[in-house]
Amino acid sequence: MVTTTRTAGNPIAGIIAVIADVAAFIIGLWILMYLLDANRDNTLVAIVRDAANWLAGWSRDMFNVQPEWWRVVLNYGIAALVYLVIGNALARAVRRF
Repeated sequence: MVTTTRTAGNPIAGIIAVIADVAAFIIGLWILMYLLDANRDNTLVAIVRDAANWLAGWSRDMFNVQPEWWRVVLNYGIAALVYLVIGNALARAVRRF
C-alpha cells in the first residue's frame, strides 16, 4: 500500500484535512452556483446554499460591498480560504505528534 504525506502518520490529521477541504469545497461550490445564477429552487442548490451559509456564517456579512456578486465572492471566499489554511495547518501540526 502506498501512503502519501497527506495520509501518512496520525489518522486524525487526515480527518482534519479532509473536513477542512470538504468545507472549502462546499463554500466554493456555492460561490460558483451563485455566479452562474443557479436555480435556487433546486434541491441540490438549496442544500449547498444552506451548508455554505452555515459554514460561512461568521464571515457572510464581514464586508458590505457592491455589486452583490463581489460581496458573495469576497465574504464566502474568505471563509473557504480560512478553512483551507487553518484546517490544513492544524492537520500538519497534529501529524507531527
